[in-house]
Amino acid sequence: MSVAPQIGLPRDSTEDPDLDWLDACALADIPVGCGVAALLRGRQIALIRPGEGEAVFALSNYDPFSEAFVIARGIVGDAAGRLKIASPIYKQSFDLETGACLDDGAVRLPIYPARVRDGRVEVRLSR
Repeated sequence: MSVAPQIGLPRDSTEDPDLDWLDACALADIPVGCGVAALLRGRQIALIRPGEGEAVFALSNYDPFSEAFVIARGIVGDAAGRLKIASPIYKQSFDLETGACLDDGAVRLPIYPARVRDGRVEVRLSR
Protein backbone atom coordinates (compact mmCIF):
# COMPACT_ATOMS: atom_id res chain seq x y z
CA MET A 1 0.00 0.00 0.00
CA SER A 2 1.44 3.38 -0.97
CA VAL A 3 0.99 6.45 1.15
CA ALA A 4 0.35 9.79 -0.55
CA PRO A 5 2.66 12.61 0.50
CA GLN A 6 1.13 15.07 2.93
CA ILE A 7 0.70 18.54 1.50
CA GLY A 8 2.68 21.36 3.11
CA LEU A 9 4.95 19.18 5.22
CA PRO A 10 8.77 19.17 5.04
CA ARG A 11 10.42 16.48 2.92
CA ASP A 12 13.95 17.35 3.95
CA SER A 13 15.92 20.25 5.34
CA THR A 14 19.50 19.02 4.91
CA GLU A 15 20.68 22.00 2.83
CA ASP A 16 19.92 24.77 5.34
CA PRO A 17 18.55 24.23 8.84
CA ASP A 18 16.45 27.42 8.62
CA LEU A 19 14.68 26.40 5.40
CA ASP A 20 12.44 23.48 4.54
CA TRP A 21 11.36 22.08 1.20
CA LEU A 22 7.60 21.68 1.51
CA ASP A 23 5.53 19.41 -0.69
CA ALA A 24 2.97 21.57 -2.51
CA CYS A 25 1.32 19.44 -5.22
CA ALA A 26 1.96 17.11 -8.13
CA LEU A 27 3.50 18.72 -11.20
CA ALA A 28 0.56 17.30 -13.17
CA ASP A 29 -1.80 19.37 -11.00
CA ILE A 30 -0.49 22.57 -12.62
CA PRO A 31 -1.74 22.96 -16.21
CA VAL A 32 0.90 24.10 -18.69
CA GLY A 33 0.78 27.87 -19.13
CA CYS A 34 -1.23 28.33 -15.93
CA GLY A 35 -0.91 28.55 -12.19
CA VAL A 36 -2.44 27.13 -9.04
CA ALA A 37 -2.48 28.38 -5.46
CA ALA A 38 -1.13 26.46 -2.48
CA LEU A 39 -1.37 27.27 1.21
CA LEU A 40 2.00 26.52 2.83
CA ARG A 41 2.69 27.48 6.43
CA GLY A 42 -0.14 29.99 6.34
CA ARG A 43 1.16 31.68 3.16
CA GLN A 44 -0.72 31.66 -0.12
CA ILE A 45 1.81 30.75 -2.81
CA ALA A 46 1.16 30.96 -6.55
CA LEU A 47 2.80 28.05 -8.41
CA ILE A 48 3.24 28.90 -12.08
CA ARG A 49 4.18 26.41 -14.83
CA PRO A 50 4.97 28.46 -17.93
CA GLY A 51 5.82 25.59 -20.30
CA GLU A 52 5.83 21.85 -20.96
CA GLY A 53 8.98 21.13 -18.92
CA GLU A 54 9.43 20.88 -15.19
CA ALA A 55 10.10 24.58 -14.62
CA VAL A 56 7.83 25.90 -11.87
CA PHE A 57 7.97 29.35 -10.29
CA ALA A 58 6.69 30.14 -6.81
CA LEU A 59 5.71 33.64 -5.74
CA SER A 60 3.22 35.29 -3.45
CA ASN A 61 -0.38 34.85 -4.54
CA TYR A 62 -1.23 38.31 -3.17
CA ASP A 63 -1.79 41.09 -5.71
CA PRO A 64 -0.88 44.35 -3.96
CA PHE A 65 -2.81 46.44 -6.49
CA SER A 66 -6.21 44.76 -6.07
CA GLU A 67 -5.43 43.57 -2.52
CA ALA A 68 -6.69 40.09 -3.43
CA PHE A 69 -5.10 36.64 -3.53
CA VAL A 70 -5.38 36.12 -7.30
CA ILE A 71 -1.90 35.94 -8.89
CA ALA A 72 -2.18 32.19 -9.55
CA ARG A 73 -5.20 32.91 -11.78
CA GLY A 74 -3.28 35.42 -13.91
CA ILE A 75 -2.27 35.29 -17.54
CA VAL A 76 1.13 33.66 -18.15
CA GLY A 77 3.28 35.00 -20.95
CA ASP A 78 6.46 36.91 -21.67
CA ALA A 79 7.53 40.51 -22.02
CA ALA A 80 10.65 41.05 -24.11
CA GLY A 81 11.79 37.50 -23.34
CA ARG A 82 11.07 37.68 -19.59
CA LEU A 83 8.57 35.16 -18.24
CA LYS A 84 5.72 36.97 -16.51
CA ILE A 85 2.26 36.65 -15.08
CA ALA A 86 -0.35 39.40 -15.36
CA SER A 87 -2.78 39.86 -12.50
CA PRO A 88 -6.32 38.93 -13.55
CA ILE A 89 -7.73 42.06 -11.87
CA TYR A 90 -5.88 45.19 -13.04
CA LYS A 91 -3.41 43.38 -15.35
CA GLN A 92 -0.11 44.50 -13.76
CA SER A 93 2.61 42.07 -14.82
CA PHE A 94 5.16 40.44 -12.54
CA ASP A 95 8.47 38.83 -13.54
CA LEU A 96 8.31 35.14 -12.59
CA GLU A 97 12.01 34.96 -11.73
CA THR A 98 12.34 38.09 -9.60
CA GLY A 99 8.78 39.00 -8.56
CA ALA A 100 9.38 42.56 -9.83
CA CYS A 101 6.36 44.39 -11.16
CA LEU A 102 7.03 45.25 -14.80
CA ASP A 103 4.59 48.17 -14.61
CA ASP A 104 5.73 49.75 -11.33
CA GLY A 105 9.38 49.39 -10.32
CA ALA A 106 8.58 50.11 -6.67
CA VAL A 107 6.49 46.94 -6.31
CA ARG A 108 7.83 43.40 -5.97
CA LEU A 109 6.17 40.12 -4.98
CA PRO A 110 8.02 37.76 -2.65
CA ILE A 111 9.46 34.79 -4.55
CA TYR A 112 10.35 31.33 -3.25
CA PRO A 113 12.68 28.61 -4.56
CA ALA A 114 10.74 25.80 -6.23
CA ARG A 115 11.77 22.43 -7.60
CA VAL A 116 10.27 19.22 -8.92
CA ARG A 117 11.27 15.91 -7.32
CA ASP A 118 9.69 12.60 -8.19
CA GLY A 119 6.86 14.40 -10.00
CA ARG A 120 6.04 16.56 -6.95
CA VAL A 121 6.45 20.33 -6.70
CA GLU A 122 8.32 21.48 -3.62
CA VAL A 123 8.66 25.04 -2.35
CA ARG A 124 11.35 26.21 0.04
CA LEU A 125 10.13 28.34 2.96
CA SER A 126 11.70 29.58 6.13
CA ARG A 127 10.56 27.98 9.36
